Amino acid sequence: MQADMWFDPICPFAWITSRWLIEVTPQRNLQVDYNIMSLAHLNKDREVDAAHADAFAKSWFATRLIAGVKAEHGAQYVLPLYTAIGTRIHNRKEKLSKELLLSAVQEVGLVEDVMNYCDDSSWDAEVIKSHDAAIALVGSDVGTPVIGVAGVGFFGPVISPAPKGVEAAKLWDGVLALAQYPGFFELKRSRTVGPIFD
Repeated sequence: MQADMWFDPICPFAWITSRWLIEVTPQRNLQVDYNIMSLAHLNKDREVDAAHADAFAKSWFATRLIAGVKAEHGAQYVLPLYTAIGTRIHNRKEKLSKELLLSAVQEVGLVEDVMNYCDDSSWDAEVIKSHDAAIALVGSDVGTPVIGVAGVGFFGPVISPAPKGVEAAKLWDGVLALAQYPGFFELKRSRTVGPIFD
């Protein structure tokens, strides 16, 4: 089965969802293509506090980097690069910076010249194109993550922590069943825990 996931590297819940999908992939013979979404672009016309504004501004460096790497070096680098970036941001609690991104680039064996993508706003169009593909599936009143499968798109699931093993596969089966029902739109409850990274 083919699926797509859209993420912004700074989103903790997208990070957790991506780790869940990695657990699901071998159990359900799933092929996942990982794609960029931009919280900075999504929130460009909204008032946000200073901390979010700073995070969104810096997230352009990461989304441009991933978009450029995907376009010029291949989609096979997207998940390893996202993993290297996300591990630093979410698990190690490092602040997003060009130094962090360079360390991630080096870890996955890319040439350091790809760092030029970070400041090259011409990559914004590629980021926005990918972002808009996700929005076209689910509408504009969502954030990250977005998953597309079998012609259906949905926001989430927002989970914490990511289930492992058989539990991961069971959750996938349930989410897929809900998503494939044409009249299903929303299932939600208040979060009682923050992002749990393991």
